[in-house]
Amino acid sequence: MSHTERLAALTRLLAEWHWLWSPTPFTHASIPWSDRAQAGDIAACLEALDDQRCQRLQQRPFDDSPLAAWLPVAELKRLIDVAPGPPAIDAPEAWASHVGGRKWAQMLAFAPQVEQLRGQRLVEWCAGKGHLSRLLARWHHGPVRALEWQPALCRSGQALADRQGLEVSLVEQDVMQPGAAEQLDHADQVVALHACGDLHVRLLQLARDKRVAVTLAPCCYQRTRDERYRPLSAQARYQAELHDLALDRETLAMAVQETVTASRGEQRKRERANAWRLGFDELQRELRGTDDYLAVPSLAYGQMPDDFAGFCRWAAAQKRITLPSDVDWRAFERRGVARLGRVNRFELVRHLFRRPLELWLVLDRALWLEEAGFEVRLSEFCERALTPRNLALVATPQPPA
Repeated sequence: MSHTERLAALTRLLAEWHWLWSPTPFTHASIPWSDRAQAGDIAACLEALDDQRCQRLQQRPFDDSPLAAWLPVAELKRLIDVAPGPPAIDAPEAWASHVGGRKWAQMLAFAPQVEQLRGQRLVEWCAGKGHLSRLLARWHHGPVRALEWQPALCRSGQALADRQGLEVSLVEQDVMQPGAAEQLDHADQVVALHACGDLHVRLLQLARDKRVAVTLAPCCYQRTRDERYRPLSAQARYQAELHDLALDRETLAMAVQETVTASRGEQRKRERANAWRLGFDELQRELRGTDDYLAVPSLAYGQMPDDFAGFCRWAAAQKRITLPSDVDWRAFERRGVARLGRVNRFELVRHLFRRPLELWLVLDRALWLEEAGFEVRLSEFCERALTPRNLALVATPQPPA
């Protein structure tokens, strides 16, 4: 299946079922799709799931899904099937110095996607301390130029490269500024592992203009200045208009909302925080006399109050809500826990469409490059357990016909 054919099929399904996967169950006190004929049956099916099956479907949403009675589960699963890339490289343990274990494993899996020929001039985009640049310099036995906007990271990364005797040059450069274009004037290939939103779109734009090869693992599509998503490729624009598919920033965030790499302890903290938020939401709806979700600011886990009552007092202060003295904290906390159970089950619908949406966004980028005369290959460079953002886009400019 060509990239164009796959994008067209995904557009059709995303648009057809947009009413089901786009609402956010977390913000709804009841069934988020109550105005649809199939909503009651789908909700009843999901609410009947026990905790064990719900947790399994959160991790493997396409395997034996009960939603297949209503949704095109098999077709979605077929459309998101992407071939694996080359196997991870086997590098000496000493090379991993100063790099976290999970990040190092991701780099080892991503590096083989970078097909650097002898004499090629390589640039890393949004390099941080240049950990990937140092690995590529060692693996390909060649120089790498690493672009990073934070001076402290540049100094720290350069010190590491110099101490290890590597041909890596860290350059202080905000890639969103005009000077970034000049950094690619003499480059043969630009690489980026998990460059976010507008940062990787900027990379692709300059690579198209400069005819520079690209190896990219995109990430965080919602980190963009635009409130509404504007497809990059002519094909995606055509298909989106044909099927009336419109995506906003909140929808883009859905594509990357997965926790498969979180530890069990982190998952428990997140579950408790979400239950408390929902318990407070139940409370504020009653106090304010309005059946609307009220968002409260994010709070780091280390700053979370010790108990539910403390969280509600903090949240109420943020929203200037006066709490009565006779709140039944235990009852509202139980309501939050129960509601989270329903939310987790209703979210299984969105789990089925997260990867299709992410792949649609990556295909938009691939087709944008193909329309500019690049040959583009997509692959999964590692397993989802290592990082859910495991799609690699490798694009090479072709000579004019």
